[in-house]
Amino acid sequence: MTATDDTETGNSLLIAATRRLAAAGVPDAARDARRLLSHAVGVEAGRLTLLLPETIEKTAQAAFNTLITRRAAREPVSQLIGRRAFYGRDFIVTADVLDPRPETEMLVEAALAQPFAHVLDLGTGSGCILLTLLAEMDASRGMGVDISAAALEVARANARQLDLSHRVRFEVSDWVAEVGGIFDLVVANPPYIASSEMAGLAPEVRDWEPRLALTDGSDGLDAYRQIFTSVGPNLIDDGRIIVEIGPSQAQAVSAIAQDAGFDVRALIKDLDGRDRVIVAQWSDIPF
Repeated sequence: MTATDDTETGNSLLIAATRRLAAAGVPDAARDARRLLSHAVGVEAGRLTLLLPETIEKTAQAAFNTLITRRAAREPVSQLIGRRAFYGRDFIVTADVLDPRPETEMLVEAALAQPFAHVLDLGTGSGCILLTLLAEMDASRGMGVDISAAALEVARANARQLDLSHRVRFEVSDWVAEVGGIFDLVVANPPYIASSEMAGLAPEVRDWEPRLALTDGSDGLDAYRQIFTSVGPNLIDDGRIIVEIGPSQAQAVSAIAQDAGFDVRALIKDLDGRDRVIVAQWSDIPF
């Protein structure tokens, strides 16, 4: 694509953009081009088809061209449009937080399988897990912690957007270091990618998402060691802890949990059949 043209239609813009994204190696180039065009012209994706035969206004063309340039550099769509759908709700997303992923919805489903009153989210990021749980479980309250103050600003914005600020608080904390209170549910999607695996990640993840939220810089298990060995005092007896894991980590994380006094109750697979979520229960009596 070149400079804006008074005669450019939505169709011609989409064709050129799709070719450019495909040449840059972007997966699902046509889908991303449509999402970015709908954002640039300010219409819902479902209404975009109605505008495709029409000439697109020059400022919208310029905005779309800029978005396509950034996407060709493999910047994630969610960061370009500033939001991502998760469990039926839109969440604000920036470069300071992980992009909410469909597989993390398995953790939410597991948490909602039993009622809870007070939930703690360790490494809350955008707040998508915690805020979804609060929205789905009436009268529950929660706390989200993260070592990144910038991430917590995103979480607070999402809480305001969802009208949940009165039921949640956010604090800067290195896991449970600054956490006070007792909870009946703890959830976490910690950095579980080993440093040796980082180079093989998609550019959208490796180059654009916060490294601190992706990897511990070691074997991908450090966060689990810290969480399971320290969170017990913040859980009621028989309280649950539910964590997302990497596909090859079930045995190692289960062993870490059991060594710390937790009873592993379930291993849940994602829709691709990969190990994804561990559900464990706390007891102050060693097993």
